Amino acid sequence: MNATVTTPEGGSPEAPVTLVASDLDRTLIYSAAALQLTMPDDRAPRLLCVEVYDRAPLCYMTETAAALLGELARTTVFVPTTTRTREQYGRIHLPGPAPRYAICANGGHILVDGVSDPDWQQHVTGRISGECASLAEVRAHLQAASDPSWLLKERVAEDLFAYLVVDRAALPESWVKELTAWADPKGWSVSLQGRKIYVVPKPLTKSAAMHEVARRTGATRTLAAGDSLLDADLLLAADRAWRPGHGELADCGWGAPNTEVLRERGVAAGEEILRRFLRAADTQGAGRRAPAGDLRQAGRAAVNRGDPHDQGQQHQDHR
Repeated sequence: MNATVTTPEGGSPEAPVTLVASDLDRTLIYSAAALQLTMPDDRAPRLLCVEVYDRAPLCYMTETAAALLGELARTTVFVPTTTRTREQYGRIHLPGPAPRYAICANGGHILVDGVSDPDWQQHVTGRISGECASLAEVRAHLQAASDPSWLLKERVAEDLFAYLVVDRAALPESWVKELTAWADPKGWSVSLQGRKIYVVPKPLTKSAAMHEVARRTGATRTLAAGDSLLDADLLLAADRAWRPGHGELADCGWGAPNTEVLRERGVAAGEEILRRFLRAADTQGAGRRAPAGDLRQAGRAAVNRGDPHDQGQQHQDHR
């Protein structure tokens, strides 16, 4: 790798830095179908739309979560870490300052100020070509093994991995297990997330990209969150991690010594994850890149206090 940054932006070589690598969909942001607003309507939280698709609102977070994320982005190295393609990630407008780094395509791209780092691209594609069956072979198998009665779409993301959009009700229960058994010896992993079945080369991981960003920023501590099997390596690689009470990891009972399992589900989980990030970063006194003044005080107050809308959320339980 040629590009190297040994000190955090805005800090000295001695200053401790906390890096926060978080999944987005169903971890920090939520579609209407994933919100899980179980409280009475008059106690529902106010929502902020953070993504528009095809001229319609698509994903949300609570206004309290938006304030927490703004504080987090100002006081740590916050790195959105997603399986989304660069184009899909570009539709999201998160609160707070724009992240210097972002991880897209499940670790296939590290964006630096919005531009994919070519050295990292070359590193990733080299590993995939040397360790895995080709994407063409995987696609051919998917097309031959799937059934039009439940297959809605077959897609390729960034020429790195494939995914299917399926009718979950019609999908045979054993099909994903059979696909996993076929893909595993060929160096590919399989993940079922909502209506999507992802087939991803094993070297393509969020954790590898997180480690690279940590190296470049001089991060001394890493925090992470995620809800799917594609996030498991990211959670395991972090110093501390959290997962919500919903999602693929919750469904299979996944856990690890460094990972806290939250009881909150839906958009309330996103809010709680941000509280945990801020508390963990503040406990270490790490990641402070520049004084945030009243914004920091407001963020801490939100962490400890919540607002009236938040109080209704604490009891509730697309990628």
